[in-house]
Amino acid sequence: MNTSDTTSNQESADTLAERVNNRSRRPSSDAFREFMGSNWGPRPDAGITRAPVADYLPARAVAAGEPFPGERLVIPAGTYKVRSNDCTYRFRAYSAFAHLSGLGQEREPDSVIVLEPLPSGGHEAVLFFKPRTSRSSQEFYSDSRYGEFWVGARPSLEEVATETGLRCEHIDTLRDALAKDAGSVRLRVVRNVDEAVEAMVNEVRLQAGLPFGGDAAESDDALEERLSEIRLCKDEFEISELRRAIEITKAGFEDILRALPRAVGHHRGERVIEGAFGAVAREEGNGLGYDTIAASGNHANTLHWIDNDGPVNEGDLVLVDAGVEVDSLYTADITRTLPVNGTFSPTQAKVYQAVLDACEAALERANQPGTRFRDVHDAAMKVIAARLEEWGFLPVSAEESLSPEGQQHRRWMPHGTSHHLGLDVHDCAQARREMYQDAFLQPGMCFTIEPGLYFRADDMAIPEEFRGIGVRIEDDVLVNADGSVTRMSEDIPRKIADVEEWIRQAQQRA
Repeated sequence: MNTSDTTSNQESADTLAERVNNRSRRPSSDAFREFMGSNWGPRPDAGITRAPVADYLPARAVAAGEPFPGERLVIPAGTYKVRSNDCTYRFRAYSAFAHLSGLGQEREPDSVIVLEPLPSGGHEAVLFFKPRTSRSSQEFYSDSRYGEFWVGARPSLEEVATETGLRCEHIDTLRDALAKDAGSVRLRVVRNVDEAVEAMVNEVRLQAGLPFGGDAAESDDALEERLSEIRLCKDEFEISELRRAIEITKAGFEDILRALPRAVGHHRGERVIEGAFGAVAREEGNGLGYDTIAASGNHANTLHWIDNDGPVNEGDLVLVDAGVEVDSLYTADITRTLPVNGTFSPTQAKVYQAVLDACEAALERANQPGTRFRDVHDAAMKVIAARLEEWGFLPVSAEESLSPEGQQHRRWMPHGTSHHLGLDVHDCAQARREMYQDAFLQPGMCFTIEPGLYFRADDMAIPEEFRGIGVRIEDDVLVNADGSVTRMSEDIPRKIADVEEWIRQAQQRA
C-alpha cells in the first residue's frame, strides 16, 4: 500500500463532525495531560450573589404551570446556531427559558428548565445546567464548546443556585429526572428549540406509553402558548429592565445624531448610523434587540430595511428603528425619523405631523377605560385615513376606506400599530387572539405605538413632492396600575421643533 492509499483510508475513517478539528493540532499525550492538570491555584471568588430577578421566579413558575397540574414541563434554553462551518452565532436563550430562569446568555446553551409538579400543587422550577469541570479534565483545555481554556470558567451548580434561587442539577441527570414516574406523570416540552432535548422527551414518553411526537403536538403547543401568555403583563423587575433598555436606546440615538455629518460624507452612510447605535448597544447593554433599520430617503419605505448600505443625503429623512437589549435580555423598540440636515422641509413636516397626530390619538384611546388592544390601532388609522383624504390621496372617503371592505388607506400604512414588548421585540407572539388583539388593556402590559406613512418613490398615486418620503414614529408604553397608559420613552424627542433642537444640541456637543 502506498502513502496516498494510507492517507485516503485514514481520512475516510474520520466522521464529518471530526474533520472540523483537522485544522488543529491539539496535544494528547499522557505526559501533557498529567502536566496540564497540575499546579493550578484556587480560582478567585466570582462574587456571585442573589440576582434581583430571583425574587420573581417562583411566581413565574407557578403561573406557567397553572393549567397543567401534576404534569412535568420541559423548557429548553436552546443550543448554538451555526453561522458558518464551526463558527456559531453568539448564544441567546429561548425567551421562555430566560423568563423562568433569569438567565440566557453565553453560559446557558444546552440548559433546561423543568417545571416539576409539587405534591402540594403548583410547580417548582429546576434548572439543569452543565457546570465547569476540574482543570485536570480533558474538557478544561480541549472542549471549545464548554472548556474553560476556550470560553472561560463556567459557574458551579452552587453558584448558579445562589444567583437564581433555583434548585440546580447537573445536565447529565436530566433524562433520569424526566423518566421518574413517567406514565403516571405526563410530560410536555417546548418543541423546535433543542432537538436533543425534544428527542429525549419523546423517548421517555414512548417507553412510558405516553403520546409522543406528532401525537403530542397539540399538548406541547398548549405549553408554548401558556409561556407566551404569562408574559403579557410584566412584573416590576421586567418593567425596570425595559426602562433601562429605553434609557440606553436614547443614548444610542444621541450618538446617531452626532454621527449624521459623518454619515453624509460616507458612501454607506446608513452603516455609519447603524454602527454608532450598535457601539452603544454593545458597550452599555447586551447588544441589539434586533437588527437596526437605518433607512435614508426612499429606503424608509422598505419596512424592514436592514441592508443599511445606502448613502445618507442632505435634505433626506432617515428613519431609524433600533433598540438596545440589556443584559437581562429585555429590549427597547424605538423609531425616530430624523431630518439629515437638522430641519424638516414643509412637505416632510406635513407627513411627519400626520404620523405624530396618529401616535397621540392612539395613546389617547389607550387611556380610555374599556380599551381593547386592537382599538389602539384603529384610533391611529382614523387619523391616517383623515389626512390622506384631506390631501386628496384616497379614491374614496376616509369613512369608506376605514370600513373592512375598504382599507385603501393601508396602501401607505400596511403594518400594525402596536405589538407587545419584552424579552422578544415582538413579545408574546404565541398568545391566543383573545389574550392579545381582543384583550382589554391590563396593568403591566408593555407595548409599542408605531404608526407610519410610506410614500414610495415610484408611487404614481400621489403628488411628486411626497414621493420618497417615509415616516414612522414609535414609542414604548406601559399600562400603569391605575389603568392609565404612559410613554416610557417620553424623554426621546418626537415633536418637530423638539427633534430639530435635539439634533442641534447633540451636534454641538459632538
